[in-house]
Amino acid sequence: MSNEQKNAAGDAKAAYKKTLNLPDTKFPMKANLTQREPETLRFWESNGAYDAMVATGGEKGTYVLHDGPPYANGHIHLGTALNKVLKDIIIKSKNMAGIKAEYVPGWDCHGLPIEHKVEQELGEKKKTMPAHAVRKRCRAYATKYLDIQRKEFKRLGVFGVWDKPYESMDPAYEAATARELGNFMEKGYVTRSKKPIYWCNSCQTALAEAEVEYGDHSSPSVYVRFPFTDPKLKDVFPAAEPEKSYVVIWTTTPWTLPSNLAVALHPEFTYALVKARGEYYVLAEELVANSAKLFGWDEYEIAGTAKGAALEGLNARHPFYDRASVIVLGDHVTLEAGTGAVHTAPGHGREDYEMGLKYGLDIYSPLNDQGQYLDTVEFFAGLNVFDANPKVIEKLEEVGNLLAGNKLTHSYPHCWRCKKPVIFRATTQWFISIDANDLRSKTLNAIKNDVRWIPAWGETRIFNMIENRPDWCISRQRLWGVPIIALRCEKCGEAWYDAAWTKEIADRFAKHPTGCDYWFETDVADMAPKGLSCPHCGGASWQKESDILDVWFDSGTSFAAVVEARPECSFPADLYLEGSDQHRGWFHSSLLASMSTRGVPPYREVLTHGYVVDGEGRKMSKSRDDGSDEQDDDITCHNSTPVLRYIL
Repeated sequence: MSNEQKNAAGDAKAAYKKTLNLPDTKFPMKANLTQREPETLRFWESNGAYDAMVATGGEKGTYVLHDGPPYANGHIHLGTALNKVLKDIIIKSKNMAGIKAEYVPGWDCHGLPIEHKVEQELGEKKKTMPAHAVRKRCRAYATKYLDIQRKEFKRLGVFGVWDKPYESMDPAYEAATARELGNFMEKGYVTRSKKPIYWCNSCQTALAEAEVEYGDHSSPSVYVRFPFTDPKLKDVFPAAEPEKSYVVIWTTTPWTLPSNLAVALHPEFTYALVKARGEYYVLAEELVANSAKLFGWDEYEIAGTAKGAALEGLNARHPFYDRASVIVLGDHVTLEAGTGAVHTAPGHGREDYEMGLKYGLDIYSPLNDQGQYLDTVEFFAGLNVFDANPKVIEKLEEVGNLLAGNKLTHSYPHCWRCKKPVIFRATTQWFISIDANDLRSKTLNAIKNDVRWIPAWGETRIFNMIENRPDWCISRQRLWGVPIIALRCEKCGEAWYDAAWTKEIADRFAKHPTGCDYWFETDVADMAPKGLSCPHCGGASWQKESDILDVWFDSGTSFAAVVEARPECSFPADLYLEGSDQHRGWFHSSLLASMSTRGVPPYREVLTHGYVVDGEGRKMSKSRDDGSDEQDDDITCHNSTPVLRYIL
């Protein structure tokens, strides 16, 4: 292009520019968000933007979004950030539409993760400290991270009453939680009994279903023969020779065999008496061919068949102890795997426990809190249950009762906190009875008819969980939480509790500077009703119950402590909004707590959002150090680049 052409083009450009009518603004060319965003947030806060927003709404009604409490430990991560931002969008949009919606943020402050961190800090010193001193350290730890998370949430631009949040460790909240325990007692839901529950050997506490995660685990898979020496066996199978007969079971938990008291058969299944290698074996007819391959039976014959019901009450013998293992009948027995005969240890399985109750068997669970066999357990005393697996197999081989064995990788329950495999163990715990007063059926009806689930599959998910869940184990063997308000007789060990007395103690929590620390600081003589005698043995010497309430009970009663109590809210809430893990967590416990004591759900709608997952597809979690730090007012994630994925 020549100089003349260039000059002409420049003149044309200048002339065209003069025809543009652009506004004159102070907008900078560079966004510079790292500096500008904090300035904007400070401007909103100093000018009361949240209060102004709420004040302008209301002509079209009110709306209550009840905040599910994040846990007060560690920094927030992108998952908790997503949750808070979604709630903020709803709150702001409702107010912009003329609907008054106030936001009360909250925190879950009790529980094992906080106590575990304090234990690590204290070390051996904790053993010499009184309970209230340990609790003081836990309270300080929770307060520290509550303040950190509050700052991080406000940095996201989330509006709310951040100066007046709800905290599960607040005296008023703890009193409300204890009062709800009294309401459960008053309506007859609370029981104390010995049942198998999930138990974490590492954390040394009972776990609720919501505190159990499932992951792959490698277990020994063994087929074991129980000598079937009962002479009455010939009445069912005339061809049998009891001194050479066996019933065959399959199990992936050899460590439970020392606790075996029975073998379960299905009453309607057909069982075969199989003659192989000069001996006789009883197992389900449909599974004979597969079993023969596993056991290396090149030749065998079926010497007779009979329904399982015909064998009820006969006695087999334990494979390595000199005691009977009675034949019982149960509909839980299947033909999907194994032999159709199920090893039954009433102290270590849900169906096993039910069989124990039905047949009057001992709920036998000879373990300590570390998951070690008691000294009374021959051959395995002092062994941890998982370490005992190979030793049990060795003993089976030694006595000649191991037919086959290999390794099996399968989905297995793990502790939500320490990520280690858990066991099913019978201990004396406190429970909420799910079938008392038709609670289960009423709750299932409310799920279908009284709540809108968004997305709709949330209804099916929680319906199935409630339909099949056992009683709610509400006791934990820890310090940092709301105590179970009950007394234990020092003479016979039985518990005494009373709804009116529980509510009276709850009132004292509300007046105490640190809430239910009152329970740990006050002598039992100053709390027990005057002249109280044990209804079981007549004893008059008492000690305080040392167990605390499940943290899901704490958060599940937030509707009573917040939605019913705070002026910004009203019961029931219009919306609960959390990730899909809360179908077995907060959605679940809140629903049961409200249905049992109020007769209605605590929410009208439940919205389930997706997860932020890491590069390996796992949801963000503080327990895997997926937290975020606030650095120069920017939130940065520790983990690999996260992505948003909707879990369907």
